[in-house]
Amino acid sequence: MGVSGFGVHTAMWAMEWTRDAAEFAIPEAVKHDIDFLEITMLDPQGFDSGHTRALLDRAEVDCVTSLGLPLDRLPTNDPDGALDVLKLAIDTSAAIGAKAITGVIYGGIGQRTGKRPTEAEYDATARVVEKAAAHAARHGMLYGLEAVNRYENHLLNTADQAVRLCERVGAPNLFVHLDTYHMNIEERGIANGILRARAHLKYIHLSASDRGTPGCDTVAWDEVFAALAAIGFRGGMAMESFITVPPQIADALSVWRDVAPSREEVLSDGLGFLRMKARQYGLI
Repeated sequence: MGVSGFGVHTAMWAMEWTRDAAEFAIPEAVKHDIDFLEITMLDPQGFDSGHTRALLDRAEVDCVTSLGLPLDRLPTNDPDGALDVLKLAIDTSAAIGAKAITGVIYGGIGQRTGKRPTEAEYDATARVVEKAAAHAARHGMLYGLEAVNRYENHLLNTADQAVRLCERVGAPNLFVHLDTYHMNIEERGIANGILRARAHLKYIHLSASDRGTPGCDTVAWDEVFAALAAIGFRGGMAMESFITVPPQIADALSVWRDVAPSREEVLSDGLGFLRMKARQYGLI
């Protein structure tokens, strides 16, 4: 159970996971010697699970899935509806052989009240996360909580907040998912966030400060990899860069311009840079 090595978020090739997207992205993963794909799950009902599973198995590529909940079906406004969405996503993830499901699967991207989160909100969130994590465990899957920036969600912005929710729920398959793009905004030093999450950290997005090409940005990459090495990190490292962003995702992520000149540059220069740093710090 769990994922390791280098992965790439499927936003590199397509935001909506269709048969065509699978037939494009999975051979690309093989071509670039990628260990796993993070498959975005905007529409769990629209997945052709058998098709994706066959392609992944044939290519010998692992996968995780990720999503954020719809804003009208959150643990804080519709806990039963939120759990239904999560169970469907978990079942679909299990059907394609995913080792974990992660992301903003405690809330939604764009979930903000304009006020400080309340204990009642955290209580409601923890209850749904506990039930969803138990459902994932029945499939032998890990369940991740991604801390994202304050503009995307008001509940979990820092590693400390993600750790506290993880420990509040206490499920053995629950883990913290960090992201250098969000940490570059929210943490008092990226290393501090990694060190705080060390006991729970099993997955990290290696994302540029502008969501473009890692290494051509302002993230303190030596600090990132030195901290990962210091905690003996052996989880999944996924490059998350956005090339194709449909309107509904652009609105949620506030990505209004091209952040990289081409997919080829990100895969050659960005992925190459991250692998070089991982080797330098003994992570691969």
